[in-house]
Amino acid sequence: MNDSILSLLAKYDVATPRYTSYPTVPYWNFSSLDNNTWRQSIAESFKLENGELCIYIHLPFCESLCTFCACNKRITKNHNVEQSYIDAVLKEWQMYGKILPGIPVIKEIHLGGGTPTFFSADNLVNLINNITTGSLIKDDHEFSIEIHPNFTTEDHLEKLSALGFNRMSIGVQDFDPQIQFAINRIQTYKKTKEVFDWGRKYNYKSINVDLIYGLPHQTIKSVEHTIGLIKTLMPDRIAFYSYAHVPWKSKAQRRYTESDLPAAALKWEIYHRGRVLLEEAGFKSIGMDHFALPDDQLFIAAAHGNLHRNFMGYTTTQSKIIIGLGASSISATRNAFAQNEKVVEDYEVKVNSGIFPSVNGHLLNEEDIVIQNYIHELMCLNKTTLHKELHDNDYLENAFSKLRSLEADGLVVLNEEEITVTEKGKLFIRNICAAIDAYLLNKEITTQTFSKAI
Repeated sequence: MNDSILSLLAKYDVATPRYTSYPTVPYWNFSSLDNNTWRQSIAESFKLENGELCIYIHLPFCESLCTFCACNKRITKNHNVEQSYIDAVLKEWQMYGKILPGIPVIKEIHLGGGTPTFFSADNLVNLINNITTGSLIKDDHEFSIEIHPNFTTEDHLEKLSALGFNRMSIGVQDFDPQIQFAINRIQTYKKTKEVFDWGRKYNYKSINVDLIYGLPHQTIKSVEHTIGLIKTLMPDRIAFYSYAHVPWKSKAQRRYTESDLPAAALKWEIYHRGRVLLEEAGFKSIGMDHFALPDDQLFIAAAHGNLHRNFMGYTTTQSKIIIGLGASSISATRNAFAQNEKVVEDYEVKVNSGIFPSVNGHLLNEEDIVIQNYIHELMCLNKTTLHKELHDNDYLENAFSKLRSLEADGLVVLNEEEITVTEKGKLFIRNICAAIDAYLLNKEITTQTFSKAI
């Protein structure tokens, strides 16, 4: 690695948002969004979208704890929790049904976790059937589920396929035994391949694999080994995520220390080596951390400028409405966000009492919407144009000061108001977005808020 890259890593490996939303969650103003405002936002966006929407369902239960995971989860082996939780999710969906001014047109359903297949196949069938009853389903819909191979059966995938599920995302992270022990996720290649084979058998048209770089004890050799095995499976997509070390948020990450994690320079080398191997295998880079085969819809969307980004990451779906169901789920409309209670019991109590379970949210103002579009274009198109007439002088002065510094480092090219991300800059896209984030320009980032950029 040359000295130039090393100096950039030292400069830009700082706490930075991941920008699955703008404003980012720590800067939401919940006082701007009461229940009536949220209902109105849902109804108005529904009309503008001709009823088309996406549904995210958070299923937080896991039988075992993966220590790298910073998601909202509940660790238990008690499967008696399944029915009461599903009942609450369906009641929440019914609450939305009462305010939607028409028949929902479902473009996408995503089951996330937790471990969605903690739930029995029959319970998942019951959940989906009750969600889709009374709705229309788009012909080109995408129904997807996150898979932990150790807790997934052929029955799960067969029955979900019969309901229209056609995408799955398999968590792998790394196949190295030492790393798997550190993150408490012992998962064999054989078991992973078995789930892959079931997915192909039941016609899941797109299979994604999640890999992570920057895990404890990870080396270039371990990533080479893992990607070598992944190449034998040939998924359609690969998400190659940066490990987010946030022990103040996820106490399980205290099982290992920062000294067990690869330093920024090695972490970058691990990413770079992984990227080279994936590209040699025929995968094309998309956005900041995704790869896809040329015939996959994600790559096609990116090639045609139709890539989108939301709370679920990069997606082909352009819908402006996401209805999040379940504990900690986040919903989004054209001009608002709302997040549910994170504690399962509190979520169930509110829903069963007929109360919307949101405990955080934000009503976007005009500047929020403008900057949201800038960041979306940078993340998905690698370019955007600032509209000076829409901002005050303080914002413009601060933003362009940071952008000129990024340009001096070769990460962007500025042409009047136009910002273009360079090839080198794509590795630092989070830092580039942060340069035009009005909330960050007004307030310092703390290391106890966001994970590091690299």
